[in-house]
Parts: sequence; structure tokens; C-alpha cells
Amino acid sequence: MAAREPVIIVGAGPAGLTVALSLTLRDVPVIVLESEPKLPRDLRAGSFHPPTVEMMGPLGIAEDFLALGIKVPHWQIRDRREIVVEWDLGLIADVTPYPFRLHVEQYKLTPLLHRRLIGVGGADVRFSHTFLDAIQDADGVTARIDTPDGVATLRGRYLVGADGGRSAVRHTMGVAFEGFTWPERFLVASTPYDLAPHGFTMNAYVSDPTEWAAIFKMPHEGPPGLWRILVPTDPEMPEEALLDEGYVEQRLQTFLPRAQRYEVAYKSTYKVHQRVASEFRIGRMLLVGDAAHANNPLGAFGLNGALHAAVNLGEKLGQVCRGEAEASLLDRYVRQRRAANIEFVQAQSIRNKELLQERDPAVRAERLMELRRTGADPKRARDFLLRSSMIASVRRAAEIT
Repeated sequence: MAAREPVIIVGAGPAGLTVALSLTLRDVPVIVLESEPKLPRDLRAGSFHPPTVEMMGPLGIAEDFLALGIKVPHWQIRDRREIVVEWDLGLIADVTPYPFRLHVEQYKLTPLLHRRLIGVGGADVRFSHTFLDAIQDADGVTARIDTPDGVATLRGRYLVGADGGRSAVRHTMGVAFEGFTWPERFLVASTPYDLAPHGFTMNAYVSDPTEWAAIFKMPHEGPPGLWRILVPTDPEMPEEALLDEGYVEQRLQTFLPRAQRYEVAYKSTYKVHQRVASEFRIGRMLLVGDAAHANNPLGAFGLNGALHAAVNLGEKLGQVCRGEAEASLLDRYVRQRRAANIEFVQAQSIRNKELLQERDPAVRAERLMELRRTGADPKRARDFLLRSSMIASVRRAAEIT
């Protein structure tokens, strides 16, 4: 039986829409509030791990999602001179039906989720509605919303903050965002120039003390697609200088010299954080996605972890709203997903960045040699892939009671 009042979800990004769809499929009414006039178009994330693709199945969008993407069964760790190790996800084909990374831009996932959400029914998605603040009592939450018609109040049974790193819901909850911000910004440039003839797999990480890089082949609008190249920048340089055409060209030529200039379809910069909310739940208010945690993109754990948390929260909150479980079940969501983020997402993404940028020649050589040894040992390589594909972290979270 549906809940008396809706769950209010702030943010129509992937995490917010996933929670909304998960609840709607359980006959729990939802209202999604999005401050933008339409679905946000985020160009950053776009690499999805096997368990994330699996989670799209029960939501009813897996086939459409797969059709949009590029399957990446192999990926590399390199240095400037050579391939250090090339990983084959076929080693874990016995534990997942999707032994590959799926590359598809984040902004293509949100329309799939939105269309499915509206098709199922029971959801109200309101654009140009900005969450201001909220109060809660024993029975629900009353939120203040800035709407096109003025400030209004909205009553809900629970409030879910999926409103990004600057979360207004988190601020309302009085929750700290603990951690740090990396000093340098990341520059991302997308080019149609094909890196495959140069030996790059469609996902690769290049270790270098000053010029490390991450590479992702993205489908864009269809073949031939775009190669997305991410590099660090000088933290002292202003934004306009980082996006200057000449500077972007210089960075691409440093990455891979060629006689011709690079054609650049997109370029952007962003600051990178390693932060986790001190609490994911305060009474009837909960956090998910970037509102709950943020990390650097090396390893593609951020959006994947957000979706894993969104599915987890949708399942548990659905049971609570339907009267099938006590509200204390939501504390298990907190224990599971906060532990998964701290123990794996934060720790591994930091280690990945430190590996790529290590300046001590001896330390760097030993770390790369250890990766070679791991890649040459089938058992160790399999264990590595279970961790790097986030299968191990999903299993670990499920063990937490």
C-alpha cells in the first residue's frame, strides 16, 4: 500500500532519479525537486562498472542503457614509455554478466531514468523548484521551496538530499562535509583524434610525476566518438588561462605529440574533493550521491558509488514507507554505504591518484613493478579486478548488518 505522503527528493541527477524510480516501482509516491529548468547536463562522469550495470536491470533500463554505451573489456595502466599492465575483465566473467566497463555519458543516463520514472507513474518531477530548507517532526518533513510562483511549503514523509556537493539538504541537516580538496583543478578535453592506433585501450591511466593522465573513449553522438583526456593543472593558473585554446593544445601535445593541431569538441575544468558527510541520516532526512560523498575520478568510483547507494536507499526506504520494516532499517543503509565509501571509494581513489603522480623514482618504480606482478598472476589479477570493478565493495556493504 502506498505511503500517505510522498518522499521528497531534492535533485534530478542520477542518484536522485534512481532513488525516485526505485521507490516508485514499490508504489511509494515521490516528488522530485530540481532547481534547473531541465535535466542537468553533466559532462564529467561516464564510466560504469559491472555491478552498476546489473543494478539497472531491476529498474527496467538495462537494455536501453547498454545500447547507448561502448563496452570496454580491457583497460591499461601505463607510464610514459610503455604499458605497465593491461587488465582483462574476462577474468571475472563468472561473477558478472557484464565483464566490461560501460562508457556512456552521465547526461544520457538521466533521461532514461526520467522517462522510466514518468512511465511507471506515481512520481511528480518539478523543474525550476529550488529547495530552501526544511523542518521535521515525528511524522514527516515540511520543506520550503522556491518555485516559479513564489516560495511554497511541501509536506513529505521523508526528505532525500541528492543535490550535489553543495547540498542544501546537508546544510539544513547541520551535517559536516569532512575531508579535503585537492589543490589542483583537473582539465578535461575531448577530441575525435583516435588514440587506439597509438596503443591506448578505451580506458587507460598514464603514470607520470607531473604529466599523469586519464583517458576514456566516449560514444558522444555515435561513431567515431570522442576521446576524453584528463590532466592535472597548475593550481595558480586562473580558469580562463586553463581553458585558453593555446594552453589546451599545449597540454594535448605534451600528452601525445602530433604534427597537426588537435580538434577539441569540449573542454572544462573542475575542482576535485575527497569528502564524506559526517552523517548520512538525521531522523527523516537522508543524503545520497554527491551530497553524501565526493572523490576524485581516478578509478571511476564516484558516480558508480552514488548509484549503488541510491539503489540501496531506495530498497530500504521503500520497505519502511510500505510498513514492511522499521525506520531503523535506514540506519543499515547508513552503515553499509558510509563504510563502503570510506573503506573503498575514498581510500582507493586516493591511492590511484598517488600512484599516477608519485614523484619519488624508487617508490614509483616499486609500485609499478607490483602492478606488473599482480597482472602476471591470474589469482591476484582476478582479486584486483573484483576490487577495481567495485564488486568487492558491493559484497562488503551487503555483509554489514
